[in-house]
Amino acid sequence: MNIWRVAADLATAGTRGALATVARARGSTPVPAGTKMLVGPEGRLLGSVGGGCVEAEVIGAALDAQAHRRPALLTHHLNADLAGDLGLSCGGTVDIFVEPLVADEAYVRVLETAAAADSGLVRTATEWSTGPVKTFEPLLAHRSTAAPATLTRDGRFMEERLTLAPRVFVFGAGHVGAAIARAAAAAGFRITVIDDRADYADASRFPDGVAVLAGDVDAALTRYPLTSADAVVIATRGHRNDALILERVAPSAAGYVGLLGSRRKKIVVTKGLTSAGVPAKSLRRVRVPVGLAIGAVTPEEIAVSVVAELIAWRRSAR
Repeated sequence: MNIWRVAADLATAGTRGALATVARARGSTPVPAGTKMLVGPEGRLLGSVGGGCVEAEVIGAALDAQAHRRPALLTHHLNADLAGDLGLSCGGTVDIFVEPLVADEAYVRVLETAAAADSGLVRTATEWSTGPVKTFEPLLAHRSTAAPATLTRDGRFMEERLTLAPRVFVFGAGHVGAAIARAAAAAGFRITVIDDRADYADASRFPDGVAVLAGDVDAALTRYPLTSADAVVIATRGHRNDALILERVAPSAAGYVGLLGSRRKKIVVTKGLTSAGVPAKSLRRVRVPVGLAIGAVTPEEIAVSVVAELIAWRRSAR
């Protein structure tokens, strides 16, 4: 669910609410900078800024911000002892900015723009003596290495860099492919499922927001040229289909390529594709078996192992 959109809808309706954002994180903290939580009149509505006593204090500050229509900037020092008391495996410092939702036209416009944007820079003043100050500046869409949120050096503004989540292309909409697509979507990736069988490539089988394409690998790559910010997971119904897709995808610019199957399958497929002229360097980067080695057996367990590896790839790339 798009937290910017929900916040904009609440503000437009005049419903009391507040938006809490991890504006800066230093050291080991429970959540990264940019994490958001929406608080309504009776408590948390959407998202989380870490749980435990920290979140309880933030919710209290959010209720106060709603009542007095003024923001607050909270700082928490999570030393090792405190982190242990809270059940958090962390020991850093986190700054959390809490802003009340207001039915101000310019303020709501920024929330709506951020909800619809692929990328951009949102700047919010941390002091509202003359009313809310929130602006949006377009930025080129790319995977930035900068922190998603930070405070300016003088502390007068919180800056948030909005970037697109990586795309994950899942070839194969069978039981395992569908489970991977659903789990990856829940983890925040942008998902496209491709299958040449129309009854499997059925959008009703997947959550809202998951794109589905009935077609082969050529149709998919024509519509969706791959970039280094993209991941590909191949989980079709057989070796032959997998090999056809891998032949096209392995030499591509995709930042992650994974193939469902055993180590023996990797040997067989790699031997055939090498004979077909696919560069050995391209094949060596393919992850087979795809996913972390957790002993997964069921489609849902396999999906967890694959998405865990995708998350590791995404975070290490950042």
